[in-house]
Amino acid sequence: MERTIIGFHEDDVSDWVAELSCLHNQHVRHQPPFLERPWVLSEAGRTTHVGAIIDCPLCDRRSEEHTSE
Repeated sequence: MERTIIGFHEDDVSDWVAELSCLHNQHVRHQPPFLERPWVLSEAGRTTHVGAIIDCPLCDRRSEEHTSE
């Protein structure tokens, strides 16, 4: 499910984590060539992505669990 990014924080190994409107967290790593997210490396880049939409896998799973019951 698509959710809005409301903020960011670093985890205990200094990876950036997006805080989502559903109150879940989603890692947003820049790991070329697999993930291209250079914006996550700067404060300005992260700030421009507050309010952006991102998929929340945890909400997706919960939705699938409810539909399979």
